[in-house]
Amino acid sequence: MLLTDPMLIALSGLLAIICIASFFHFVPFFLWLSAKVSGVEISLAQLFLMRIRNVPPGIIVPCLIEAHKAGLQSITRDKLEAHYMTGGHVQRVVHALVSASKANIDLSFEKATAIDLAGRDVFEAVQTSVNPKVIDTPPVAAVAKNGIQLIAKARVTVRANIQQLVGGAGEDTILARVGEGIVSSIGSAETHELVLENPDSISKLVLSKGLDAGTAYEILSIDIADIDVGKNIGATLQMDQANADKNIAQAKAEERRAMAVATEQEMKARAQEARAEVIQAEAEVPKALAQALREGNMGFMDYYRLENLKGDTSMRDAISKINPNDILGKK
Repeated sequence: MLLTDPMLIALSGLLAIICIASFFHFVPFFLWLSAKVSGVEISLAQLFLMRIRNVPPGIIVPCLIEAHKAGLQSITRDKLEAHYMTGGHVQRVVHALVSASKANIDLSFEKATAIDLAGRDVFEAVQTSVNPKVIDTPPVAAVAKNGIQLIAKARVTVRANIQQLVGGAGEDTILARVGEGIVSSIGSAETHELVLENPDSISKLVLSKGLDAGTAYEILSIDIADIDVGKNIGATLQMDQANADKNIAQAKAEERRAMAVATEQEMKARAQEARAEVIQAEAEVPKALAQALREGNMGFMDYYRLENLKGDTSMRDAISKINPNDILGKK
């Protein structure tokens, strides 16, 4: 079947559209024109090769134009492509370099890319260097020497240290060190009243310790935002110690009471044994008397005097147990 002229014209138009779209995709002509108008030297072949290398010209060319307009001649296409292919944020790095240049901050392209590849936001770091930010610490509880607990909150004003961003500690380390300094300052105070009267003494002591060493920030100031009086930790500890001493004393007293009860029981047992021996000995007395009478070792008068002695002893015992008040009729 032969194609008619209208079909050939439509097919040719379609092929032309596809070719033009492919051309403008692989050769971003308008980006090249924008670069030329802005004074950036870049060729259509270089833009085509960016497509081949999977580097988006829509990111690289605007960054080159921004750097050129800001007067940053050290930023080249090759550097931006290399940073993009290593996984960096090209736009963020260029924004940071432009901001640092306008703020007279010494920041090289190599340093900026190293900071970006380290996982830090280099543009935010430059902004923090220009405009310091405030970090609020969580409530920090500490105890003065008189045992009163104080709960302090501080506001730390920091500025980014560009030279320490790679390998430097972050905000968590700053907060931990400031909290440690607050605890040390309050703990060294003789009374909590001294801290409440001069809260700036905490700031001075903490700042004097150089807490920003080895961190990505420079501490500008530490301001105590609030101080609250907490518990009387000293009194609580004394009460706990008193309760512990009382429990120990009670345990020792219970031990002594148990020993006394055991000793009493032992003495009662010995007394019972002694009474049993006496009863047994008394039971042997009649037998011994009978034996003595039979053998003639004891006479009848001797036995009679013995019985009189026993009766006299019994009578004396009975008299000694009489209450004189009973005899007189008194209560």
